[in-house]
Amino acid sequence: MTEYRRSNKQYKTKTIKKTRVKKTPFIIIGLLFLLIAFIIYNVSSYRAGLDETDDKQSAVKHNIQMDQNSDGKMTVLLIGHDRVVDNVARADTIMIGQYDFINKKAKIMPIMRDSVFDIPGYRDYKINSAYSLGGPELLSETIEHNLNIHIDHYAIVNYNAFEHVVDTVAPNGVHINVEKTMSKGIDMTLEQGDQRLNGTELLRYARFRQDSEGDFGRVRRQQQVLSALKDEALSFNTIFKLPKTLGIARGYIDTDMSNYEMSKALLSFIVRSDKDIDTMQIPVENSYQMIDHPELGAVLDIDVEMNKRAVDEFLNREDNGEITRNNKKR
Repeated sequence: MTEYRRSNKQYKTKTIKKTRVKKTPFIIIGLLFLLIAFIIYNVSSYRAGLDETDDKQSAVKHNIQMDQNSDGKMTVLLIGHDRVVDNVARADTIMIGQYDFINKKAKIMPIMRDSVFDIPGYRDYKINSAYSLGGPELLSETIEHNLNIHIDHYAIVNYNAFEHVVDTVAPNGVHINVEKTMSKGIDMTLEQGDQRLNGTELLRYARFRQDSEGDFGRVRRQQQVLSALKDEALSFNTIFKLPKTLGIARGYIDTDMSNYEMSKALLSFIVRSDKDIDTMQIPVENSYQMIDHPELGAVLDIDVEMNKRAVDEFLNREDNGEITRNNKKR
């Protein structure tokens, strides 16, 4: 109680203490609700993507498990096939993808399909023949035998998947600079210049090889397409479509990777990496010659040892120039 005087009169007043409401519990509850909503959205979007592919998945499935390394890197054999005959698919695209969780670096290494390698248990063939002869297991064994690359996982994608994923990520098309007017062998005409291509058009652009560059030009355009798709997928307008896109891709992909492994690598790339992807193609420059083989036709006769050294430096080099293998620097 306090007292004060006014006009020679004495009054008594009460002091009222305000009770301060703690906001921390409400903030925590709000964040919890947001987290739950985020999880529900991602799970439902992912399942919606899977549902879209239930009746369109590849007829060829492989039930194999690769031996995984413990060097902090995920190295994946990426295979694109275009058609299946008598339950045997032809490998049209062969790449090695690697993500380094320690250094947060992504790398892509396409291998020319006309390159001749020693296929274990057979003889010298074009490398894409290994896939037809023994699936991803023999192809992985061939790559490890010739280039000393340890494969942790494989992922096989048919071209229907590519078209569907592109149209989901970018319903208005993907911006690409078509380097020349092209039509031969792709069942359509693509005009030179900047334009937006849908899934079918982008696939035809990436597969075009009917010019003087042949497979070398095709591989370069494939890398151009992958870069454009990465930029489109990571843009603000499409980042929220990623869960559904992953569901669609997962429905089409034949792989030994778990959903957790795929999500872990993708989230690390999006959140922690610089979003750049280093590339190198096999065979490397000045390590091959084009020849006409009496049985195999036009092939790339490559210097295996030179390419093995280039691969070793590319996949195991850190930004500081040091070479790492199995978590050991030398």
